Amino acid sequence: MNGWYRSWNWAGKAPKVHVAPRPANCTAPCSHGRPGKARLGAAAPPGPAAILLRRRRGAFTVACVSYRYWPLFDLGLSTPGLRLRPMTEADLGPIADLLPDDVEQDPGPAEYGVGDARVSRGIVSHQSYWRAYGTWRPRAWRLPFVVRTTAGDIIGVQELEGDDFPALRTVDTSSFLVTTARGRGLGKQMRTAVLALAFGPLEAEAAITSAWHDNHASLGVSRALGYRPNGEMLHAHPGRVDVLKHMRLLRAAWLASGLGDQVQITGFDACRPLFGQPG
Repeated sequence: MNGWYRSWNWAGKAPKVHVAPRPANCTAPCSHGRPGKARLGAAAPPGPAAILLRRRRGAFTVACVSYRYWPLFDLGLSTPGLRLRPMTEADLGPIADLLPDDVEQDPGPAEYGVGDARVSRGIVSHQSYWRAYGTWRPRAWRLPFVVRTTAGDIIGVQELEGDDFPALRTVDTSSFLVTTARGRGLGKQMRTAVLALAFGPLEAEAAITSAWHDNHASLGVSRALGYRPNGEMLHAHPGRVDVLKHMRLLRAAWLASGLGDQVQITGFDACRPLFGQPG
């Protein structure tokens, strides 16, 4: 619901490989200055690299992996105004402090009767984080990104989820923005970033999302990005039953829009095995 170091630029240009020199303090297994690899500006060799880029051609950069055991933490998405990084333990407290009163969370976690709504939301946020990484499988995963401005201020969270992804090739999204960041087009930018990841190196075929019928901001972002209506249903809402609208975006429509061209993706290469792709 709408509530590594390889960078891709889906600009339709001929692919180029850039291999950075190995930093003096780098001890991680990476492609810095690896003999026999293409140098700056050299054309990408045929074979596996060409296959990886078969859907859309672009530029990518190979560099150092610093999180050897959980390379997702090296993954980064950048738009002209935002920087997205997978959530870490260090983000949990700041994110819990910023959760807005109207955020919709997973109703599944237990309630603890702490008597403070903000603390209760923070508990659920922590548990959701641990559940996402602790139950990660290549066939079913949920990836929460912390969204920051270029100045480094946290303004929200954007999630990307794939359930039975190798078979369905479909992603779902959810997000929240702090109240002071709303109405500035940032919700569209952060969704654009994760869609570029989904339809780019993850090679998704469709993206779905859902929002309550009166959540005009979320539905507006979806329409602006090319989603189309995909049905609606009655669904339990706190204190009542309400209409939940479903929307879907197909790969062809996304690629034709060119919206992903503004997004830079770094650090994906080492993450491939976590998504069931060849390393």
